[in-house]
Amino acid sequence: MARPDVKNFDIGAMDALARRDAPAQRLDPRAKLFTTLAFILTVVSFDPYALSALIPFLIYPAVMIGLGDLPVGYLGQKILWASPFAVMLGIFNPFLDHTVVGNLGALEITGGWVSFLSILVRFALTVGAALVLIATTGFNTVCASLAAFGAPRIFVAQLLFLHRYLFVLVQEASRMARARWMRSCTNRGPGIRTAASLLGHLILRALDRAQRIHTAMRCRGFTGQIHVAHRMRIRPADVAFMAGWTIFFLFFRMVNGSMMLGNLLKGLIT
Repeated sequence: MARPDVKNFDIGAMDALARRDAPAQRLDPRAKLFTTLAFILTVVSFDPYALSALIPFLIYPAVMIGLGDLPVGYLGQKILWASPFAVMLGIFNPFLDHTVVGNLGALEITGGWVSFLSILVRFALTVGAALVLIATTGFNTVCASLAAFGAPRIFVAQLLFLHRYLFVLVQEASRMARARWMRSCTNRGPGIRTAASLLGHLILRALDRAQRIHTAMRCRGFTGQIHVAHRMRIRPADVAFMAGWTIFFLFFRMVNGSMMLGNLLKGLIT
């Protein structure tokens, strides 16, 4: 009988990936953050019916995954866990937009299906880029980069605390689940009443722990300023990284790379 440990909440795995010695991890965090933000803004700027024009943007996360020696399956699993939000966002498009925009043999393709697929592709690209950023930089260093770009100090502190003490919450939930399992000796999940009671006790434990943490931090002179030990320094390679990818994004935002390649191949064949 397996113990009910919360193994699925491997929230420390991304920081472990960021500690690898790979080319992507050695880039300046601010350069990676700027490039990722430029990538996300460019992808979301496409019109709702853009689909083929998004294909060249697969190159950036693919290159970063290779440079960072990141596990593709792990990142894909994270994207799939979050995909229901994108599905719910666009699932009704095929029922609302019946305008025929093309044909696939005898099958008519409507604008609703094209916009739905476009939402899914853009979601996968933007979420994948954000995951690659965290996996090659580390969440704490990303927050420090946000502060370097002028993000409000209280916002950065809240992000850091949310990430840090999510570990504490998961550990508390794991101990409660293990205690229930040892007392029940069954594989059956808790009923509604038991789950509600466990959730209530977890909230009370979290509030009590938060109060103790706040008191301890005040005793140590905490004033709201978070200091990160990682020293950041922009090098020529980082500037070239930002400039090169930004030009790449802007070029394929103005030019449909997939259509251009298709026309080129068609001309070579004919």
